[in-house]
Amino acid sequence: MPDTTATTTVQYFRGAAEAGAPRLAGLPGVHRDEPGPTEVREVERYDTDDRRLAAAGITLALYRGDGPPQWRLALPDGDHDEHLRVPLAADAPDPAPVPVEIEELTRGAARDRIVRPVGRARTTRGVTRLLGDGDAVVADVVHDHVTVATLGRSTELVSWTEAAVHPHEGASEELLAELAVRFADDGLEPAEPGVETELDRLLRPAGARRRRAGKKGSSGAALMEYLATQAERLAAEDLRVRRDEPDAVHQLRVASRRMRSALQAFRPLLDVARTEPVVEALRELGRALAPARDAEVLRERILAGLADLPPELRLGRAEAFTTRHFARVEAEARAAVLTELDGPRYAALRGALDALLDEPPLTKAARSLSGLDDGVKRARRRLRKAVEVAVEPGPEQETAVHAARKAGKRLRYATEVAGTKDKRLKRLQTALGEHQDAVVARDALRELGAAAHASGENGFSFGVLLGRDVERAVRIEQELPALWRAARG
Repeated sequence: MPDTTATTTVQYFRGAAEAGAPRLAGLPGVHRDEPGPTEVREVERYDTDDRRLAAAGITLALYRGDGPPQWRLALPDGDHDEHLRVPLAADAPDPAPVPVEIEELTRGAARDRIVRPVGRARTTRGVTRLLGDGDAVVADVVHDHVTVATLGRSTELVSWTEAAVHPHEGASEELLAELAVRFADDGLEPAEPGVETELDRLLRPAGARRRRAGKKGSSGAALMEYLATQAERLAAEDLRVRRDEPDAVHQLRVASRRMRSALQAFRPLLDVARTEPVVEALRELGRALAPARDAEVLRERILAGLADLPPELRLGRAEAFTTRHFARVEAEARAAVLTELDGPRYAALRGALDALLDEPPLTKAARSLSGLDDGVKRARRRLRKAVEVAVEPGPEQETAVHAARKAGKRLRYATEVAGTKDKRLKRLQTALGEHQDAVVARDALRELGAAAHASGENGFSFGVLLGRDVERAVRIEQELPALWRAARG
């Protein structure tokens, strides 16, 4: 005998607002139905008036009527079903203010705009249980009347009817087929649930800005595309920093530095009167982020160095002392980073970046095809001059090596824009980076050793690492001429 038991997959239907509830009498396998109480559910979407959260891929809503009232925040890099959930305060006014823990995460996207209710979905729900043999539940039939409205200066209203069949064990294919026929008779056709989708449609941003990037295939178009990509990355990393995710400060700083380097390397293609203030603002952002990133790198570097020491050179409680020291330093640095990201200077920078991308500050030179190659050549000459100074021994060599490192980064980012990466530079860039790490670590190790001694701890191991970093920096300085020859090919 064939198995006529249906699957437990929920079936959804949708029709016009005036569609009535389906007839449930005389269904196959159903002895009686049991209507439940009517429920009212509300979803209230929050955003800025110009939909900045939606543009950033962030969804913030307040849910009422489906369990305890709660806020749900969906972030762009998270699973759709994973939300930050915050209970609504019992004494919250109407409209309810955004909770602090959510406001802190959305501040970077909202910037200086107020986040308030911008849309509401109201669902009046009736649920009827279908009972079979022995009053066993074979299915639940849900009937919803839905109204979605925008809030603000103008209102757009959409209403419709939804229904759903939730089969239980014992529901037959015949029953589900008959329900589908009756829904169709009432004007309800198979469709996915539409509340969230309709809210998304009504509350979508005005549209991605139609940004003019110059003639297709031109140097200006490639440059503006690169800047737009890095601006998007900066916005994404802003959110990750606020969530205190690993490596987020570093990646935010990299995005900032890439934009600054591109604006500097390709100055002839740009109206510098407009770009120089942005370059300076990006430089200030990099400076504000530096202490947090440096503390992270130093902690990891020093702890790794201590772990690599043989037991006879690991004296006292150096690891614990290092961990305690940097816990305080990193906490202070993170607080400073968040203060910067919440401040007017950073908000002005984000606005200035939007303005540059909306109205590209391109000169006539940006129309050419050779502008990018010319910029790479200038960056390469700049690196050559910097390295020629850096290879000369003397009291200023350390500073010169650092300048060469910065010139190398500018060249690397310039080649990214032009799509002409030079792998020969990798060893040189790595060595210059290691030199800078050793120089920065020396000062930190000296400070740690002195602090350990002053507190009665043994600072010997810090002295060992300090000596190694001194030797490492000197060795790299001596290797620079050979590294530069290899990089030039």
